[in-house]
Amino acid sequence: MTNAGLDKETLQMLLGTLDNFAKQHLPFKVRLELDEKDEFPLALIKHLLGPEVALQMLFIPTEHGGLGGGAYDVYRVSEEMARIDLGVATAFLAIFLGTDPIVVGATDAQRAKWMRRIGEEGLIVAYAVTEPLAGSELSAIRTKAERVVEDGVLKGYKINGSKQFITNGGVAQLYSVLAGTPDGPTFFLVEGGTPGLKPGKHENKHGIRSSNTTPVSFEDVFVPTENLLGGVEGKGLIHAQSVFGFTRLMVAAFGLGAGVAATLKAIRYSRERVQAGTTLSEKQAFTHKLIVPNVVRLEAARAYIEETARRLDAGEPELQTEGAIAKLYATEAGNTAADAAVGAHGGYGFTKEYEVEKIRRDVRITTIYEGTSEIMQWTIARDRWRTHLQSRGEFYEKMAQELERLHREDKDVGADVAALAVRAVKETTERARVNRLTRHQHVLFRLGEMMMRAEVAANFARFAAGRGRGDYQPFFAPAAVKAMSRVCAREAALDIAGEALRWVRGTEGGDSPDLEAALGLPAINLSARGLLADLDVVARAVNEQDATRP
Repeated sequence: MTNAGLDKETLQMLLGTLDNFAKQHLPFKVRLELDEKDEFPLALIKHLLGPEVALQMLFIPTEHGGLGGGAYDVYRVSEEMARIDLGVATAFLAIFLGTDPIVVGATDAQRAKWMRRIGEEGLIVAYAVTEPLAGSELSAIRTKAERVVEDGVLKGYKINGSKQFITNGGVAQLYSVLAGTPDGPTFFLVEGGTPGLKPGKHENKHGIRSSNTTPVSFEDVFVPTENLLGGVEGKGLIHAQSVFGFTRLMVAAFGLGAGVAATLKAIRYSRERVQAGTTLSEKQAFTHKLIVPNVVRLEAARAYIEETARRLDAGEPELQTEGAIAKLYATEAGNTAADAAVGAHGGYGFTKEYEVEKIRRDVRITTIYEGTSEIMQWTIARDRWRTHLQSRGEFYEKMAQELERLHREDKDVGADVAALAVRAVKETTERARVNRLTRHQHVLFRLGEMMMRAEVAANFARFAAGRGRGDYQPFFAPAAVKAMSRVCAREAALDIAGEALRWVRGTEGGDSPDLEAALGLPAINLSARGLLADLDVVARAVNEQDATRP
């Protein structure tokens, strides 16, 4: 099923409305005050959900009165919100998450009732899934829903248990609750204020302090049968898994947006700060460590997010792996960029008055919620390992051949080097199979990281050559997109080769005298030629670009 989403004019209008909202209601001073006070801005969230903005309409289907936004639209709005304030963005994410089980699992009648209520009333929704002892392992939840039967008729369920780290947990008007039933985990809708539903104390968090995060307990909370999503027990894990490709893409956009915001501030500061007679923006040691690598990673992340979003909107199924790749790469890129921005500001970056300190604290959560980076590494490795076995290595071989064809058509995007990276991953995966290296959990996780790096580089080369879906335009340095792609491909190939040598040789029974040749190490080493010159190209393009954009 395809989703055309919003037209360009409607999307731009929505993004413009968000920008105006931020200027009027979330200026720098207000953001700092919310962070300092650890305060959830209920009035501002209600404003976002009210008739003036009605942001929730983005993800409500048109048949229920919404805008019917697609994955691409949600990504663009999510990035914009993260650039404004990640705490407020997280509150919005929770509403989106809470409606997802309704979209994918509800009956037609349930979907019509609740989506209209969420749209018209602007309900704050919470996604009550995570538990103290279960974490990311949804099948291990202990919250139970006991059937309530009267005169042989199922009247409803009584829910008992507790949830942890629930965004909007203390302010929600509606909760999507995952609980175990006799037939397996199941989603239920529970309205705020239901007897026995008790939000706990707001967590004193490291970052995103303007979002509300609480534990939620359930003590004999009665839920009528009509609030069992889908009307059938045991579908909860299917419902949760079916939206991961979509929701993890949203978190990827958060990492991207926060990283962009921090990098913009670092660029602006570099143009103002004079040291030894010249600005920091003119110093190669500054730009090539603290600016350019992050610009490259953020633009590679943007290209991958856009590709995955377009594929989701085209109706492609089973994109959970791509969602994991997008989330892992973009959130780690955002986290690294924010950390570099603190360093770029020197001592000022460590003070509250310079917002990079706050962004650095906020963005860290994106590598944790909706699945930690380690869970993403495991997910990628597990899925691609299975694909490698089923295709007998052809999955990555086909990708490498496509990149080589692309290089013959456009020799400036580094597609040939990306092909080297992909083939190195293929060879490492095959060595891991033959030598049973994945029995070591750490090797499996490192393999997931290598797979991610190769696939992101391959995708960036396609986008830089104009072969991507949609009308992709880099945010940073569009004039240097091909140089950025070459840098991304080189870094991926060199790092993958190093990791492969480290873990194939670092694992008992994993050595082989022909390993360097099999990995294509001679060609990968030669591909480093021109790296510094390309970093110079990107630095110049960044310095020539207007960094005063919102």
